[in-house]
Amino acid sequence: MSGGVDSSAVAHLLAAQGHEVIGVRFALWSDPEAAPLARLLPTKCCTTQNINRANAVAKQLHIPLHVIDLTDDFKRTVVDEYLEAHKKGLTPNPCVGCNRRIKFDRLIKLADKLGCQKIATGHYARVLEKVLPDGKRVFLLLQATDSTKDQSYYLHGLGQKHLSRTFFPLGTMKKSAVMDIAKVFGIPLPDHYLQSQDLCFFPEKTPDAFLRRHLKKSLKPGKIADRSGKVLGTHEGLALYTIGQRRGLKIGGQKIPLEIVAKDVKANRLIVAPKGTETAASASITGMRFVSWQPEENIAVPFECRLRSLSDRVSGKLKLSGKKAVFVFDEPQPLPTPGQSLVLYRGEEVVGGGIIIR
Repeated sequence: MSGGVDSSAVAHLLAAQGHEVIGVRFALWSDPEAAPLARLLPTKCCTTQNINRANAVAKQLHIPLHVIDLTDDFKRTVVDEYLEAHKKGLTPNPCVGCNRRIKFDRLIKLADKLGCQKIATGHYARVLEKVLPDGKRVFLLLQATDSTKDQSYYLHGLGQKHLSRTFFPLGTMKKSAVMDIAKVFGIPLPDHYLQSQDLCFFPEKTPDAFLRRHLKKSLKPGKIADRSGKVLGTHEGLALYTIGQRRGLKIGGQKIPLEIVAKDVKANRLIVAPKGTETAASASITGMRFVSWQPEENIAVPFECRLRSLSDRVSGKLKLSGKKAVFVFDEPQPLPTPGQSLVLYRGEEVVGGGIIIR
C-alpha cells in the first residue's frame, strides 16, 4: 500500500469482497542528496503525503499495515545496479528487476510468515490459471484489458511461484473506473492527481540530475563524432545519453537532424548519424526468463515483442540458446537500446523477456 489510488482501491475492493486483508508498505531508498523540496513531489511513492494516505486507508478499513524496511536491499539491488549499468554505457530499466527481486519476492515471504494464501497489488495486468492436458496447472501473465494502463512489460520477470499466489484486481478495469471506486469508498486523494513516474528513487522527471549527483567521478567529457570519425561536438559523459536521443546534443549547423546510434565506451565517444538512417534487423538478448513455458532451443519461434515499455509491438522470430537469444525482426526497426528489456508477447500473453545487449 503505497498510499496511491490504485493500491488503496485494491485494499477496499478485497475488503468489500470479504477477504481478510493485511496491508504492506515498503520503505525504500530515496536520494538523500536531492533538494528537500524536490523530494516532496507528489508523484513519488515514499513522500510523507503518500505515507499518511496509506495509514489513513488502513485505519479506515481497520486492517493492520506492516511497514517493511527495504532501504538497504533496494539501494544495493536496484539503485547501485542502475548506476553500474549506466557506467557501462547501458540505459537500464530498474523496475523489472525491482518487481521480481524486491517487491514480489518479499511479499511472498511475508505472506508465508503471516499465513496468507495470496498477495494482491495495484498493477494493471492479469493472471490466468490454465490446466494442461497432463493435468499440470500453469499461471499465465496477461496484459491488462486497458492497454493504455497495461504494466505487463514491467512484470515479465515474474515466475510461477509469484503468479500462482498473486491477484491483480485492477487488471480488467479502466483507470476512470478505479477513480470512481476511490470516490465511492472515500479514499483520500491528493489535491492534484498525477500519474506516478516509472522511477521512484529520484524526484526529477528524468534521470539526468540523479546521474550527475551519483556518477561525478565517471562522467567524463568526450567527443561526438559521425561514422566517418568527423568530430561534431562534445558530450558531458556517456551515462547522460541514450541510443536514439536527438535533443540535448548541442550540435549546431546541421542540415539534417542527428541522433545517437552508438556509444563507444572505451573511447568515451558518442556516435551520431542522420535521423532514421540506421536501423536494426535483430536484437541480441541476455538473461532470458520465461513466465510459464519456454520455446525449444535453436528453433526460430514467431512472437511479437516490445523494445520499450511504451513502444508498439513488432513481429519477428526468437532463436533461443540457453539464457541468450536473438530476436530477428520481420521488418527493420529503429535501433534497440542496450539495457532495456525486450518482452515477448503471444496475443494477450506475456511469454517472457530479457535484456537487450545490442
